Amino acid sequence: MKIISSQYLTATITIGQNIGYSDKSFSKGELYKILQTYQDKRIKDAKIYLSAFVYSGDIVMSNQIEKHYKIEFINYPKFPLDSKTFKKEITELTNHLMKELKQNRIVIVFNDDIIMLEENETIDPKIITT
Repeated sequence: MKIISSQYLTATITIGQNIGYSDKSFSKGELYKILQTYQDKRIKDAKIYLSAFVYSGDIVMSNQIEKHYKIEFINYPKFPLDSKTFKKEITELTNHLMKELKQNRIVIVFNDDIIMLEENETIDPKIITT
């Protein structure tokens, strides 16, 4: 048996299922299609492999309870990336998902950092801000 090791790098994207701050949502199938199309392009263009583990849950904040997807990534040892490339690729993928799925903000939790991508400062009206 061969053992392959890679630098410990992880990222988790948390993305709300609602489109904007409406009551309309996108399906898991839509998410998968967008994700797979992006993955295929990165494999073809740059030999970048971003294997994703997707699961769902709820974010609870004040009067808001919204279905969310968490998309987890690891620095897969078969196709390892350096830290800078890993973060850049995950951030670019997140930006793509934001646009395609009409999100205002998305948080990425890296194993050593947390960042938020934000289109504007608008807050879901269900969240009490005063």
